[in-house]
Amino acid sequence: MSKILLIEDEAAIRRVLSKILSEENDSYQVEEAEDGVSGLEKIKNNDYDLVICDIKMPKMDGVELLEEVKKIKPEIPMVMISGHGDMETAIQAMRLGAFDYISKPPDLNRLLNTVRNALDRKQLVVENKILKKKVSKNYEMIGESEAINHIKVMIDKVAQTEARVLVTGPNGTGKELVAHQLHEKSERAAFPLIEVNCAAIPSELIESELFGHVKGAFTSAVKDRAGKFEAADKGTIFLDEIGDMSLSAQAKVLRALQENIITRVGADKDIKVDVRVVAATNKDLKKEIEEGRFREDLYHRLAVILIKVPPLNDRREDIPLLVSHFAEKIASEQGTAVKKFTDDAIKLLQEYDWTGNIRELRNVVERLIILGGSQISENDVKLFASK
Repeated sequence: MSKILLIEDEAAIRRVLSKILSEENDSYQVEEAEDGVSGLEKIKNNDYDLVICDIKMPKMDGVELLEEVKKIKPEIPMVMISGHGDMETAIQAMRLGAFDYISKPPDLNRLLNTVRNALDRKQLVVENKILKKKVSKNYEMIGESEAINHIKVMIDKVAQTEARVLVTGPNGTGKELVAHQLHEKSERAAFPLIEVNCAAIPSELIESELFGHVKGAFTSAVKDRAGKFEAADKGTIFLDEIGDMSLSAQAKVLRALQENIITRVGADKDIKVDVRVVAATNKDLKKEIEEGRFREDLYHRLAVILIKVPPLNDRREDIPLLVSHFAEKIASEQGTAVKKFTDDAIKLLQEYDWTGNIRELRNVVERLIILGGSQISENDVKLFASK
């Protein structure tokens, strides 16, 4: 069923439009409101798939109502009905986010087409939200320990800001999960998150990778190529293992952060970029600064917010939740039944020295699922989880 709210102060027009919509499709459930104030109250208390609203009404006009709805339920498409001479107001409504407008007296075909299109758009928004939730589950932070709950609170506070974030912690602790959560909960979520592993790119190529190059800039530059900063425009760039970046690349990243400008390798022209930077490292950057391998000014630009991800050995109470999560995920990937771990098996896993952190735990859980029995026992852990 598609719930449609019809807001119109003229009772005769309201009755006609309601009858047309109800007869057009049995799945249209039409409700009515006689002015903007009562319409807004209904919208606050109900979930509608579409609002059709007159522009000129007593108490609260259609444009005022549109502005209020966009604040509280921006996903609801609104179709405005404009009388003769209301064209300027109708255009203003479109600028404010109305889905479409229809002139009085409404053309039947145009009305029904607009309603169908608006409902299709709402369905698409809902499907995208469901898909986004599924995608974000891949980057969920599992755990209820004090350290993890503190990180979750930090993410919720920081995500909606433009503050740069430096994530620190040993390899395998899930620093990339923090970056994904920050992006997905931010206003930039509709734009790309571009990941760059600075340690995996040779030092002579890192500048080209980040900032792009022009044809002929170096031997293998056979055509112009945009870099990662340009690809991340309006979104987020995640600079993983930034402690491994060369000093010359650091200088260019600093300029990008200071001025929101980058220059492709071999080019004279500056390019404006709008990018949020999240960086991560497993190194002690203050020590790297002392030894001349990392720029202090860049550190202070990056570390506006500092999030420390603890090693798994410091959050052993999260291991039962992590094991359960990985067991379900692996079963889903392999198309098999979820294997249960006995309490003794979990207890033994909690006693291990997890030098490889969550990454190592995930590998051990997968090994136990493949090699262990139908239920993973303490004996299975002793046999197959040895290092």
